[in-house]
Amino acid sequence: MKDNSLDQTRTLGTLRLTMFAIGTTLASGVFSLSGDFAAGGAHTLAVLIGWLICGVGMLGLCMCFFQLSVRKPEMTSGIYNYAKHGFGDYIGFNAAWGYWMSAILAQIAFVTLFFSALSYFFPVFGSGSNFISILCGSAFIWLLALLILKGVNEAVTINVIVVIAKLLPILVMVVAIIVARAFDLAVFMENFSGSNSDMSLLEQVKSTAYVTVWLFIGIEGSVVISGRAKSTAIAGRATVISFLCLLALYLMISMLSMGVLTQSELAELGNPPMAGVLAAVVGPWGAAFVNIAVIISLGGAMFTYSILSIDSGYGPALSKCFPQMFTKLNKNNSPVVSVIITTLIVQMFLIIVYFNESSYQACYTLSTSAIMFPYIFSALYFLKINIQGDGLENASAGERAKSWFFAIIGTIYGAWLLYASGVTYILISSLLYGPGILLYLYTRKEQKVALLPSVADKATFVIMVSAFLLSIVMLYNKTIQPF
Repeated sequence: MKDNSLDQTRTLGTLRLTMFAIGTTLASGVFSLSGDFAAGGAHTLAVLIGWLICGVGMLGLCMCFFQLSVRKPEMTSGIYNYAKHGFGDYIGFNAAWGYWMSAILAQIAFVTLFFSALSYFFPVFGSGSNFISILCGSAFIWLLALLILKGVNEAVTINVIVVIAKLLPILVMVVAIIVARAFDLAVFMENFSGSNSDMSLLEQVKSTAYVTVWLFIGIEGSVVISGRAKSTAIAGRATVISFLCLLALYLMISMLSMGVLTQSELAELGNPPMAGVLAAVVGPWGAAFVNIAVIISLGGAMFTYSILSIDSGYGPALSKCFPQMFTKLNKNNSPVVSVIITTLIVQMFLIIVYFNESSYQACYTLSTSAIMFPYIFSALYFLKINIQGDGLENASAGERAKSWFFAIIGTIYGAWLLYASGVTYILISSLLYGPGILLYLYTRKEQKVALLPSVADKATFVIMVSAFLLSIVMLYNKTIQPF
């Protein structure tokens, strides 16, 4: 007799799955990309090349996630499982740790942008990282933790409001620029390649990497839920459509912004830069409108990411990547230990942000750095199972070619991200991964298993420890500055 239990969970059609994917991926970065490229030194040509690289590479990475969700459906508790099963326990732990840190640091970025937007109406909040901002932000994240401990974990209604709050100012900006005929081709083409810049074209393109990855963080979550699609074909179609829609949206915002204000003007915009662009088109009310939308959307995003960061501590514990205590539930079925530890880490980072007067951009750059490890090893794992022929036994020649294409593109894009990051940011990333060594050792001791069972684990451990110690020395000598 046929088991229909799986079919009963496959209820999502193309439209619903596509909208879900767009809603979970569209985040605060959409409000800042107008100025972040320029602030990093990128001129028009570099931005366009950066989007081309991101478009091809991130699609490849996205399809790696999708194909893995189809061929390895049992690995449902997080993308860190791909690294663990493919390359060993310690590498898997670091993928889980990096994903956790990325979610936590995303919360920090949201807090700074939230209060920066609020300062448009209440100047006391300054740039979003002063004392009153951190104090209020701390109160907010502990309130969210309390709500989650009480069992308030449903964010569906909030997500609907958040998506509307994000899309409205984008729509208004696009319509305003078109109606007011504010796009000026001469402005768009001014110093097109940045020939008078201190940065080469390659350096400019490299500077776009963190911005573009930040804009697509979350796409892996939407791919995982593709298992609820009515069919594999629908899931694949929704994955591609949602990605292309987001890419087109981001590209349109970038191009329109570069046709309204020059590169130097965009670079000088405060947070959120989209407010400055709209203000240049329609006046102060435009900036006020964008800031209100940012405040609404980020309030919901902080709640959503509180749940995500807590789950990113709880999930790995279920897979034995983190200590067993992270799985402890209270009477409301909330992971109480994960809630408390995650919130304490968020609090610690908020204090660091205050003493370093860190910006929203610095915070999301660190969040992006942290997530690169699980992204890259997911692509490598997909490449590995293609080499082994795992899941391709009955595949047609076309399916094999497609699978190999995405595996290679995803892996090359991962290598590009490392190259674009540069040695400095790789060392800064090691500061995030270094403390995880203690948690890993505790976990392995608790489980009474070998600390580093494979050669790959041992080699990775040596590299991680060496990079962490070198980073500490450089931090002491003020050669690097994480925030």
